Amino acid sequence: MRILLTLTLTLCAAFPAMAQAFEPGTLRAGVAVRDITPDPLLPVTGGIGIPNPTTEQKGDLTVRAIVIGNDETIVAFASVDVIGFPRVLGDRVRARVEGIPSDAILIGCTHTHSAPDVYSFVMPDGTQTADLDWVDFVVDELTAALQEARDSMEPVGIRINTDELRGQIAYNYYAPQLYDPRGSVLQFVRPDGTNLATLLNYASHPEVLGSNQGILSPDFCGPFYDRIEAEGGGIGIYMNGANGGMITADNRDEDGRSQRTWEECIRIGELMADESLRIAAAAPIQVSPAIYSTEVEMLIPCDNENFRFLIGGSPLGYELDEDFNAATLLNLVNIGNAQIVTIPGEAMPNIGYYLKRNMAGEHNLLFGLTQDAFGYIITKEDFGSFRRYEYITRTSMGEGTADILMETVFALVEAAPAPKASE
Repeated sequence: MRILLTLTLTLCAAFPAMAQAFEPGTLRAGVAVRDITPDPLLPVTGGIGIPNPTTEQKGDLTVRAIVIGNDETIVAFASVDVIGFPRVLGDRVRARVEGIPSDAILIGCTHTHSAPDVYSFVMPDGTQTADLDWVDFVVDELTAALQEARDSMEPVGIRINTDELRGQIAYNYYAPQLYDPRGSVLQFVRPDGTNLATLLNYASHPEVLGSNQGILSPDFCGPFYDRIEAEGGGIGIYMNGANGGMITADNRDEDGRSQRTWEECIRIGELMADESLRIAAAAPIQVSPAIYSTEVEMLIPCDNENFRFLIGGSPLGYELDEDFNAATLLNLVNIGNAQIVTIPGEAMPNIGYYLKRNMAGEHNLLFGLTQDAFGYIITKEDFGSFRRYEYITRTSMGEGTADILMETVFALVEAAPAPKASE
């Protein structure tokens, strides 16, 4: 592409002077990718219930990790091509990675609906829903990816920017316009002007194909990764956002019918990648941004008796206290003029807007389904209030989750230093 070539030449001309700024305090980053595609193929899941059998594969499932740091602070982000990655598995990973504090390892998922289950819920007949050998394999590969990324850190600058993603990419299945069209991009740039990685934070369900097509796939995330790399953006990483309320891929044709094809995954994924590169290119490069990272444990009441049953006999060892509270994690990270907060589930878009509006960064990112993945997060005003929200209510921990989440986030924001771009 002529625009990208011109940009690369401009950067290469500008970077000799910038390379002199790569001194103590300079940002460093490392990235790694591991293939977790099961062989032979396994059934895939789109939520609670028995996974559906598969007969073919479109794209590879991966784990992707990036570790960033300076002389004072180090933090890691990881994304797994599964529908949800619960804390009970994340804790296993965090305990094994060397050189990164366990409370600075943030593990999320893309939420593809065409990957095998890792929740290992117990069904009414006593069976559980995951292939535990494959779950162990994913844990091992994610651990290895984080370690590789940690051990390969190199000097980088970072571009940070936010803008609306243009084109037919996502919509709200319940109310088409009630979604957040904005995406935030973190792009990590080497001193020679080449890109190490491009991370997109955007809210949408990767369910173009869905779980009942007999296809194992990363969905639109696979073509997104491929396009980012092909266009010189380095390794692509997708961190989902506040995607509750059926914020989904806009695979509708002119008659409003869903096109559940791999070609549609390619169209959406490549468009997301092109938009990410456009958004990143408009941002200046920060060489020595301040980094701040903190984590708290948050108790969420599990008022949903179905959830209690599903996790009660799981071999993964989920725990609830005597009052049926689940202990989950919430993280806040500042990088330069960006502030990142994790959400341990699928927050409704109004919650996402409210959180971003009250965070402290010039660019505010929400990493949804990160550090845990316990269902939908809906306000108490909406909980059980509309027929359209019956499914969301049934698959929520309870009506108090949103208030607890927002109170915890705002306490962290108030206690944190203000994000600030490097000079």
